[in-house]
Parts: sequence; structure tokens; C-alpha cells
Amino acid sequence: MAEPVLLRKDGTVAVITLNRPEVMNALSMEMAEMLCDICWQVEADASVRAVLVHGAGKGFQAGGDIASFHREIDRIEAHAGRMIDTYHVAVKTLVRMPKPVIGQLHGAVAGAGLSLAMNLDLAIAAEGTVFTLAYANLGTSPDGGSTFFLPRLVGRRRAMEIALLSDRFDAARALELGLVNRVVPADQLAAEAMTLATRLASGPTQAYARTKALIDQSFENDLPKQLEAERISFVASTGTADFKEGVAAFVGKRKPNFKGL
Repeated sequence: MAEPVLLRKDGTVAVITLNRPEVMNALSMEMAEMLCDICWQVEADASVRAVLVHGAGKGFQAGGDIASFHREIDRIEAHAGRMIDTYHVAVKTLVRMPKPVIGQLHGAVAGAGLSLAMNLDLAIAAEGTVFTLAYANLGTSPDGGSTFFLPRLVGRRRAMEIALLSDRFDAARALELGLVNRVVPADQLAAEAMTLATRLASGPTQAYARTKALIDQSFENDLPKQLEAERISFVASTGTADFKEGVAAFVGKRKPNFKGL
């Protein structure tokens, strides 16, 4: 059998592929475990400067593996608990990863798939992509960080609508809500996503890491704490080779050549 998650490198971009196309990349225990392992590997790889996550086949991810829930229905609480615990480790690793993570979304982005997409730093969707949180349709509450990120992306009232009604909506609506950054024709999705990933991989990746951390902690800090965090981060950034290169390029009126150092 093919591995449920694949990893390859395209230069300094790590490409993570959800690889259960026969079931629309539905999340299984094996997929959750392998996703954890790959996320740890990518996080620790200093040669990786940006990450691209996408799904094989006809969709990004169509939620959890409901067939496995049915098979384990007599011990479903223990089964679901183990799967979610493992999946949440992967989620936390992706969020804290000190490099930009981009989602390449197509087909179905449902349930755990939408949760995963919301955890990523940027997302590009193909025209024709269908989104739904879906958990309410199964009689359960959401997981995968969706109740954390959804209200932060769309506001409480819209988050309630998306979660409680679990209706489907298209890529244009996802763009309007702020769930994705761009929508492109389906035949241009892979190229556009890789172009963005490559652009970020050639940028000042230490500055990106500090920017990610600042934005994430801003939800917990008051203004004085956030200003102090910004001061500390900016001063630390000035000690990097990339900052010196950025200043030299600005003065020399040329494009900077950042090395992530």
C-alpha cells in the first residue's frame, strides 16, 4: 500500500502530500501518525525554508475516515481519542513551525481538511473547491484547531454559522470570508501555489518566523506586551545576515538576496 502521507523537496520547499486519494484523503490513524512524523522532520530540517501542503487525487481532504469510525463503533471513544491526540500534535507542529506553510486546496475541503487548512499560514484554492466544516452533520463537535482559528479568521457570528449549520460553500465565498488568500483556475493551482512557496522560500525566513510568532501571540497580549515583543523581535532581526543584506540592497537600489541567515 502507498504511504498515507508523502514528503518530497523541491529545492528549499518541502512538499507534504496527503495521499489517500481513493477516499479523498480522509484522515486515518495511520495518516495522523505519519503526518506527525513528517511535520517533525520538516520542522527540524534547516534546509527547508517553506512548506506546501496539498492532497493527492480529486480533493485536499474530505474529513475523517468515517469507515474506520464505523468499524470501531463499539470502542469509538478510545479510537477517536487516540486519532485526535495524534492529529493535534501535527497541528501544533505546523502552527509553531518557524517557516511559512502554504495550503494548496482543491476539490473537497471538509471537516478535518478545513481544520487543517485553517491552521496553515496562507492558502490558495482552485475554482470549484467546496468547503464545509461538516462536524455537525455527524453529530459531533469540531477538532483540529478549527474552533480556535475559525472565529479568528471570520468572527464569532460567522464562525457559529459555519460550524452549526455545516453548509457547503464555494471558493469565492471562502475568499470573501478570509478563509483563503487567493482563488485561481484549477489548471493553474499547482503552479501558483509553488510560485508562492518558492517566493517565500527565497525570503528572509528568520524574519518570517518572528513575524509568525508575533502575529500568533498578539491574540493573547495587551498592547504594551505586544509592543515590547515587537521591539525584542526587531532588534534580534537586526543581528541577522538577512537584515544586513536587506539594508545593503535598499541602499544599492537592487533586489535583496536573502539566505535565511
